[in-house]
Amino acid sequence: MALPETLSVAQARRITLAAQGFTDPKPGGATDMRHLRRVLRRVHLIQMDSVNVLQRAHFMPLYSRLGPYPVELLERAAYRKPRELFEFWGHEASLITTDLQPLFRWRMERAADYAWGGMVRIAKEQPELIERVLAVVRDRGPITAAQIEHDEPKRTDHWGWNWSSVKQALEWLFFTGQVTASERTTSFARRYDLPERVLPYAVLNAPTPHPQDAFRALVELSARAVGVGAEAELRDYFRLPVDGFKRAVAELIEDKVLLPVQVKGWKAPAYLHHEAKLPRRVTASTLISPFDPLVWERNRTERLFGMNYRIEIYVPAAQRLYGYYVLPFLLGDELAARVDLKADRKAGELLVPAAWLEPGADQEETAAALAAELHRLAGWLGLERIAVPERGDFAGPLAAALKGVA
Repeated sequence: MALPETLSVAQARRITLAAQGFTDPKPGGATDMRHLRRVLRRVHLIQMDSVNVLQRAHFMPLYSRLGPYPVELLERAAYRKPRELFEFWGHEASLITTDLQPLFRWRMERAADYAWGGMVRIAKEQPELIERVLAVVRDRGPITAAQIEHDEPKRTDHWGWNWSSVKQALEWLFFTGQVTASERTTSFARRYDLPERVLPYAVLNAPTPHPQDAFRALVELSARAVGVGAEAELRDYFRLPVDGFKRAVAELIEDKVLLPVQVKGWKAPAYLHHEAKLPRRVTASTLISPFDPLVWERNRTERLFGMNYRIEIYVPAAQRLYGYYVLPFLLGDELAARVDLKADRKAGELLVPAAWLEPGADQEETAAALAAELHRLAGWLGLERIAVPERGDFAGPLAAALKGVA
């Protein structure tokens, strides 16, 4: 059935949730690699972040779409052969499906244009350092930056490197694709190795597309992943350069891969992927990580869900509105609440520093659903108890609902 040329915000919301995998059935039994691949085919990449107040960021999008699953599945896909994911700069630091690696070679080849200060400066000013660090990885990889810094200065021909410069050199080599991440340590540090010892042969030997062909492919994938979106979020998904992005959008419109649509209340023009689906309803009930692709683009989150959502990790405590690590709660096709969470692993307790109800959400229904979700999350994290919510306009109703679920 053809989709209308003018969409309501509710329709755009349901299209987005379907595109992101929130209408796919959750595993009826044990979660396996097939389920993980299904999510990855939807989102294409998963953002990484070092914050571990609740759970590492890259584990959460799969939980939101699959429910409790063994995190070893994602570890296996990313860091065991045959690799199905590789680390690179896709949308910030990301785990990206390996079949897309050729589409990012333009970024590797033009690293001087896209990488940031320290690593570019090291590459320009100390090319001999880059070569020496690459030689160490070649000889001793997989290896961390700390191992190189700690071990290499013991050599008699030490030539004045330190952890900072070694790390910058490794990041340059990583950005240019000369090394890649073999695995992560328990402290989340990368172990670097040569791509030919990490990535599948078929990926490494795939032809390198022309940059404009790569831009076109990536815009199509981003449109497929968001379902319907304005140019800002289509470009933001893979952080594409303006010129190549604009041309790719024009080509995809001409080929009817992207269909211009109007979303009521949106000022910017919107584009619908030609294979997007509009479900009649969405029955989701799950927490969404601050680093989930559903809420990457905060302006889009406000236009779609009416939620002014910001992560407040770097905001001084006294100035935070909602809390340190706040997750939106998706109920049906609405973001019905937001809850500040922390895993106290030593005490085996899921802490709830704050809980807030969104305007228009049903208090009783939302409290019951969120209480059930917090119990699922705590079980997945291996936590035995859920603390009483401490503050927020939803703390009382949620506390009562948690007693009912316990």
